[in-house]
Amino acid sequence: MSAIINDYPWTAHPLVVSAPMARVAKPPLAVAVSKAQGLGFIAAGYTSDNLDDLLEEATNLLSDRKIIHSNDFSVLPVGVGFITWSASLKTAIPVIRKHCPCAVWLFAPPTGFQDLVPWATQIRDATSNRTKIWVQIGSVADAIQVARVVRPDVLVVQGSDAGGHSLARGASIVTLVPEVYDKIGNEIQGPGGKPIQLIAAGGICDGRGVAAAVNLGAQGCVLGTRFLASPESMIAQGYQDEILRASDGGSTTVRTKIYDTVRDIHGWPDEYNGRGLINQTYVDAVQGMMEEENRELYLQAMEEGDQGYGPKGRLTTYAGTGVGLVNKVMAASEIVISVRDLAYKLLYRQKQMSRL
Repeated sequence: MSAIINDYPWTAHPLVVSAPMARVAKPPLAVAVSKAQGLGFIAAGYTSDNLDDLLEEATNLLSDRKIIHSNDFSVLPVGVGFITWSASLKTAIPVIRKHCPCAVWLFAPPTGFQDLVPWATQIRDATSNRTKIWVQIGSVADAIQVARVVRPDVLVVQGSDAGGHSLARGASIVTLVPEVYDKIGNEIQGPGGKPIQLIAAGGICDGRGVAAAVNLGAQGCVLGTRFLASPESMIAQGYQDEILRASDGGSTTVRTKIYDTVRDIHGWPDEYNGRGLINQTYVDAVQGMMEEENRELYLQAMEEGDQGYGPKGRLTTYAGTGVGLVNKVMAASEIVISVRDLAYKLLYRQKQMSRL
């Protein structure tokens, strides 16, 4: 059994995690994932202003705690993700103290990973170490620095195939996870002298990807793009239709800053950009359209609703390179169970074959 399961006793191995996708991962998605013996994350988004309402909603959705196979939880069995260059630690701390989420996922500090030390310290103090600290990284150097400076409970090792925001330059999990595993190993320990656990993210959409990542050294996996095709995700129908339509994500998605520019989102550290499906916004930017004109056309496309999505549309459709593996809408609970079951069968089969 995975060591990480001990920290989240309602979960099952291999651990399936839903990503804290900004404006998408709300309490219905996170709770559905945790009820299916996974670990769901709520996105606090670019601010922490409505965090109390979000965690209150999650608490209400989890009122029947027997559903998640335990009679006593000292933590709320969902996590919260923060975009730390914009979120307010001061605003977040009282809410975290009140609700005690099982984990806090920290991402994209404004000037460097030293910025996350106050986050980790104050969150641990606020919940007497019951809330575990997760930090997302995208390179081996960043993993080593975070492990030494922040000493998180979990490193989210995000590869370059991930949708949405991540490092503009990086490797896939195929090389990134094992190299981080080898470099961190047991040499750099987390809180209480325990090994830092690794969770893989980026391009994983089914049980085959989970099984592969576990063999590479991860204790579990994060899925983002796959959960966009679930009724619990807060996305437009046109967005979801594009996720189902798209294939060959290595060719049909691109890493770029233009999707932030046209939405007037500024402040991401220079080393980050976002991966989304190629559409007319990107094509026009590459062909030299001025940002002001591109932004104006984007605003016009917003008036079109679901018709504003698609290759000839302009609305941002973040997705990872695994988008071609997503071909039907499934309940979030069904996604967790089907992904975990296939991964478990593949991992178990490999163990059986190794004994022959």
